[in-house]
Amino acid sequence: MDVRRRPAAAAGAGAGAAADAPPRPRPAAAAAAAEAADNELVLRPPNLRVAAAAMVAFLAPFSYLAFVHYPLDAALRRSILICGAMSLCGFLVVLRLVPVAARYLLRRGMWGKDINKRGLPMGEIRVPEALGIVVGIVYLVIAILFQHFNFTADSMWLVEYNAALASVCFMILLGFIDDVLDVPWRVKLLLPTIAALPLLMAYAGGTAISIPKPLTSYFGVAVLELGSLYKLFMLLLAVFCTNSINIHAGLNGLEVGQTVIISAAVLIHNVMRIGSSMDIESQQAHAFSIYLVLPFLTTSLALFAFNWYPSSVFVGDTYTYFAGMALAVVGILGHFSETLLLFFLPEVLNFLCSVPQLFKFVPCPRHRLPRFDPHTGLLTGTKDGNLVNIFLRIFGRCTERTLCIRLLIFQALSCLFCFWLRYMITGWYK
Repeated sequence: MDVRRRPAAAAGAGAGAAADAPPRPRPAAAAAAAEAADNELVLRPPNLRVAAAAMVAFLAPFSYLAFVHYPLDAALRRSILICGAMSLCGFLVVLRLVPVAARYLLRRGMWGKDINKRGLPMGEIRVPEALGIVVGIVYLVIAILFQHFNFTADSMWLVEYNAALASVCFMILLGFIDDVLDVPWRVKLLLPTIAALPLLMAYAGGTAISIPKPLTSYFGVAVLELGSLYKLFMLLLAVFCTNSINIHAGLNGLEVGQTVIISAAVLIHNVMRIGSSMDIESQQAHAFSIYLVLPFLTTSLALFAFNWYPSSVFVGDTYTYFAGMALAVVGILGHFSETLLLFFLPEVLNFLCSVPQLFKFVPCPRHRLPRFDPHTGLLTGTKDGNLVNIFLRIFGRCTERTLCIRLLIFQALSCLFCFWLRYMITGWYK
């Protein structure tokens, strides 16, 4: 959706005159505008029922596997408990800071109107944009403070841990710049490339891949060393994850909802791999992934409480880029990039369906959104090639909330399919 921004202030008469002039009082018009913004911003209370239900649904199986089903090391359980406690604090902090940040963003003219409610009173409300900046900052603070409880100064994982945080921080900054400047798509593709540089430069792990057993006879080896090509794959994965979440969007709660489901699947996958593996290095890699994704899940759930239909804030490109980079980082450093791509199955399908429009083979509108009928409150699918419109064309007209629920159920089923597929091919594929 379009975002209106406050115009830049007019330049002074001259540098010398500006230096000699006394400080000017705040213009009455600007003060009135700020007061009007404060009066207009009336955020609905966060939907804590939805957020709490999602937290229980996703964290309950993870907690059962980590503390009951698998005999994990006591030190690992202690680290998970500390990370979980800090993550829950992050959930509460985000709930508190989102209304504060929303007020400041509205004052600065960073707001939009919900296109899927055009023609209704809700469609005329100014909704603050780019609230993903709150989640990103709180996440970074938690991840940085957690180092004090888990890593020693000579830890082999510390360099890659901080490099991962540097890439995530870089992506948050570039995403916020995109929200402010509204950069074109060709530039959007470059942003994750820049943000991934700290991770690529600090990566000291293996660059070899295991060849699937059915293909071993064709390659002649069981393990193939890729060298620099592996780092190229890491870069492409980061670019895909960030942009795929960014284009699978447009509904209240869809961007945050899909990342919450994926991150929950990543958590469960990590603890299952730790419990079933006897390789110490593999266990450490998956534990490393848990420490990064657990605070991401809880802070995202807090934003989800505000972004669920009807949304009182928009997450902006800041969140979609941050979410994509965070998930790419945990998949790369946890050494389960293949599984991560399976978790991203709806995003992969959405990207493949979007290729003709993204690469201008067919006309691509600015917003590939369905048509909204204000008289019935239903959405109708257009001919645009994305899952949002494809679901409407297949299953028929429905409300925005119903459509979002269908897409999130599809996301959850895709993650369950990934777990089933890994179980079925274990021992045969690798």
